[in-house]
Amino acid sequence: MAASKQRLWCFVLVMLLALAAGVSGQSGVEEPVEAGRGVVPAMFVFGDSLIDNGNNNNLASFAKANYFPYGIDFNGGPTGRFSNGYTIVDEIALAAGVSGQSGVEEPVEAGRGVVPAMFVFGDSLIDNGNNNNLASFAKANYFPYGIDFNGGPTGRFSNGYTIVDEIADLLGLPLIPPYSDASGDQALHGVNYASAAAGILDNTGRNFVGRIPFNQQIKNFENTLDQITGNLEADDVARDLARCIFFVGMGSNDYLNNYLMPNYPTRNQYNPQQYANLLVQQYTQQLTRLYNLGARKFAIAGLGLMGCIPSILAQSSTGSCSQEVNQLVMPFNANVKTMLNNLNANLPGSKFIFVDIARMFQDILTNSRSYGFGVINRGCCGIGRNRGQITCLPFQTPCQNRQEYVFWDAFHPTAAVNIIMGREAVRGNLRVAYPINIEQLANLEVKTN
Repeated sequence: MAASKQRLWCFVLVMLLALAAGVSGQSGVEEPVEAGRGVVPAMFVFGDSLIDNGNNNNLASFAKANYFPYGIDFNGGPTGRFSNGYTIVDEIALAAGVSGQSGVEEPVEAGRGVVPAMFVFGDSLIDNGNNNNLASFAKANYFPYGIDFNGGPTGRFSNGYTIVDEIADLLGLPLIPPYSDASGDQALHGVNYASAAAGILDNTGRNFVGRIPFNQQIKNFENTLDQITGNLEADDVARDLARCIFFVGMGSNDYLNNYLMPNYPTRNQYNPQQYANLLVQQYTQQLTRLYNLGARKFAIAGLGLMGCIPSILAQSSTGSCSQEVNQLVMPFNANVKTMLNNLNANLPGSKFIFVDIARMFQDILTNSRSYGFGVINRGCCGIGRNRGQITCLPFQTPCQNRQEYVFWDAFHPTAAVNIIMGREAVRGNLRVAYPINIEQLANLEVKTN
């Protein structure tokens, strides 16, 4: 019975494609044409889950597929298709030239061929190995980190992808190498300078000993420029840099490993607004330095809901998010948005966008089931309450159902969450990427001075 059904589907597909292509029955070679383009005005589809593309989403039904990882390879993510990407009728529609604003569209790879490189600055959320050879307590180059990454542990604080890995994929770039390993041609598609425990302030994260603060990360970028510009004309370098994406995600450690640490004096010296002002004043100078070095397209990630990470949840008697910590970082995000508006106005030819990590995370936590997550309040790998009192230890056995977890360890999201946020940053709407998303930024024409 199954074989008969399969043959029937194949027959229907062949016949529909033949009809759409306008096959006359004559043999021989004909001028190539776009199958059915302009001939078929519409297609009406009837069927079951093999070709459903969202009709069950709003029904009281257990037969739904409008959650991650369904749609993992579909432009737009989960839609209700019972597939990782296209259904058979999606492909038929494309072949027949039937497409529309709300229907199936020709797949595009965001920014492919447009962005020559991406340069990444940040902390452990996007570090991919720069701390491996440092005398540091902030490392992730051991199992089970990287358990779902092709190549195993690399220094990523994740079971698999980070958010910038997914962004690089969507931009058509190879995975960006860490500065510690990048040399020669390896740096031509970008470099990742991020370092676990790093902050906007140089003294942030000193409890972990070795780390690379943002100021030093910028100096490392200058070293890269010296390496790749030796045989190039200044105008060529300026033009190429103006097309590159500069992704910056800083500030988490300035709170978690500075302001909230009892051995730092900052909490006694500054109230939350004053501290946010201090950070963003420094941040403005640092981003302006990158601009002066040739950067023009900036994607700046805001801070997430740090009051909801397992490390903070473990300190709560109720196990609920700390609204005090979440409120603490709100002035920083607000200041960053204002800063970006000012930089856009004052730095000619620049374009700064804000990636709203807090809003993305809030949506994932609030609608966790629709994203396919069942565990939102503890790490997949860790020890103690909420698996957040001690973070993931070497060779510790992590949870098996990692796709169902929002958090990988005491501080960091799982690869599943990183992939969702990466896609939202690239293709999301104004709610999560302001004033445009990374795909639009990649395609934006900017002038060089």
